[in-house]
Amino acid sequence: MAIPVNIDDLVNLRTVESTRVEFKADFNPNPIIHTICAFANDIDNIGGGYIIIGVEERDGSPVFPLKGIEQERIDDILKWLVGLCHCIEPLYNPVVEPVLFQGVYIIVIWVPGGYGRPYKVSKDVLSDKSSKFYYIRKFSSTIVASPQEERELFYAATDIPFDDRPNLLAEVDDLDLGLMREHLKQIGSSLYEQTVDSGLIEIADDLQLLSGPPERRRPRNVGILMFSERPERYFRYARIEVVVIPDPTGEGMVERVFTGPIQRQLRDALSYIENFVIASKTYKLDDAAEACVVYNYPFRAVEEILSNAVYHRSYQVAEPICVRVTPQSLEVTSYPGFDRSITDEDVEAHRFRARIYRNRRIGDFLKELHLIEGRNTGFPNAFAALRQNGSDEPTFEMDDARGYLSVAIPIHRAFLPSGGAVARAEEYEARVLEALAAGPLTLTELARTMGYKGISKRLSTTVDAMLRTGALRHVAGERGRMKLEAAAG
Repeated sequence: MAIPVNIDDLVNLRTVESTRVEFKADFNPNPIIHTICAFANDIDNIGGGYIIIGVEERDGSPVFPLKGIEQERIDDILKWLVGLCHCIEPLYNPVVEPVLFQGVYIIVIWVPGGYGRPYKVSKDVLSDKSSKFYYIRKFSSTIVASPQEERELFYAATDIPFDDRPNLLAEVDDLDLGLMREHLKQIGSSLYEQTVDSGLIEIADDLQLLSGPPERRRPRNVGILMFSERPERYFRYARIEVVVIPDPTGEGMVERVFTGPIQRQLRDALSYIENFVIASKTYKLDDAAEACVVYNYPFRAVEEILSNAVYHRSYQVAEPICVRVTPQSLEVTSYPGFDRSITDEDVEAHRFRARIYRNRRIGDFLKELHLIEGRNTGFPNAFAALRQNGSDEPTFEMDDARGYLSVAIPIHRAFLPSGGAVARAEEYEARVLEALAAGPLTLTELARTMGYKGISKRLSTTVDAMLRTGALRHVAGERGRMKLEAAAG
């Protein structure tokens, strides 16, 4: 099994957070095995980490030029590592690969979160009599777990993230070899060249997309979502819907549905929004020499919020991600809302630092593709883009159960209509509510009350829009006929 990430990006901390990378100038058994144990325990469910031997570290960053490891020592170190990993209970074997990088050899150890956790290991791995401890990562350090943290480890062992679980309904053949190779090529992985003659199972193993014994391998959910041409076969609502409603009555509404691998959905939906939703205006300020360009919705903000939704949504909930564009706002709705590690006070103060990650593997893959920058950076980046554009801050809406999250970006004030169609639509909706003031009516009865001989297209689309917004609701009438009622009534 090979390291699936780009080594240059890894060493320079471009695709993996620094807290998940440990640099070691040389092979030192105890700290290295302890760190392997700590990454394997993955107490925060962030995806384990990497140890790079042959790289000096200063203030958390690699020191260049790289020190490297003498080539003649590599085989001995690898054999030593295999033996020392047997000190870990239960047995855990990381992925180890020597790499020629910038003219020197380094040893890269990939330590994904283990399924046998919690793991413990001898304090002195060179002694048979040494006591064993549970090691964990705290920020950039490897430490012995406290009694409370040990309890957290045992709890985490029973809570494997959904995206890393095997999909018992899917088959290995549901994975697409071309998509996996395309991913490796896009991230610049050295593994790409090695896959020319490799089979599907071999590459899927390298990417850690399979689970189960050799006689009955199953793809993991992350594999189906990202490396299958039709993930909707197993995740019916794993899609993005973009609905553009230029008029409150619903006239001229355009709906686009994006399916396929979720990274493709994201790219295609963002491309559509950039080309058909985002608009700019240029105007001259009296006290400025240069003209000012503003956007109805800054693309960077939309990109961050939608990418965040793809990363953090639950793929067990039978609801799509919906982007709803109206003359007033662009709203992204996903399911569920923020996890409970983000309090209501945090949301009000715009502190979005989650401790629990729903889809750590999806996050890792999206970051490798540069579709997200890192954990807890999405909303701060969106806020920054909005400020730069002179836009108002987004609003956040959740129900009490946090079953959904809607993030609405207000349209820039320069694009607000002066009245016109919006005013006329609001006036028409007021007429509908006035007609229903005396009590519930069928759609036909409503049309007659408003003076129509039949149901007009405008009335039908307005009623549909008011039902969607919650201004109207259906109630049961006589003989099972559905009637319309004002929601406030």
